[in-house]
Amino acid sequence: STPSFINNHPTMPRLAKEYKECDQNEKAYQSQDAIFVARKRNVNAKKVKAMRWVKNVGLGIKTPDAAIEGTYVDKKCPFTGNVSIRGKILKGLVISTKMKRTVVVRRDYLHYIKKYRRFEKRHKNIHAHCSPCFGVKEGDIVTIGQCRPLAKTVKFNVVAHEAQRAKTGKKTFRMF
Repeated sequence: STPSFINNHPTMPRLAKEYKECDQNEKAYQSQDAIFVARKRNVNAKKVKAMRWVKNVGLGIKTPDAAIEGTYVDKKCPFTGNVSIRGKILKGLVISTKMKRTVVVRRDYLHYIKKYRRFEKRHKNIHAHCSPCFGVKEGDIVTIGQCRPLAKTVKFNVVAHEAQRAKTGKKTFRMF
């Protein structure tokens, strides 16, 4: 079966119904770079241009509804910002959401020891930017895609999210 974030019919993302003012919770005025807010609206225009810019990431990843109809402004978001997803696509468990718009994803794997002919458990923590269109909590499974470096340690972006019902420990070993 195909995962829930795969879009089998690649079409253009749908447009938001009407213009809503962007969330203003920073000191500077927040607006998307691709949108000119003060444009004159033509009364008898046949085609109305959207007041929110959204793009299709590609790679079979579906654009979330919250990105299309939301009012947030995030320049590091892969759907509404200036970031392209290329390179590795990974899955992991969210172990921390304490940073602003950044999550820590734990990836568990097995490493083979030739001398003993056995495997040992290992893990890596990856920092990933999480767009406000995903309501990610600790214990959720996320799919992250590689992008350009967004900060000193952040080189991945959350592109899909699966909510988990069963609460598991932070350091339990889980393979994907």
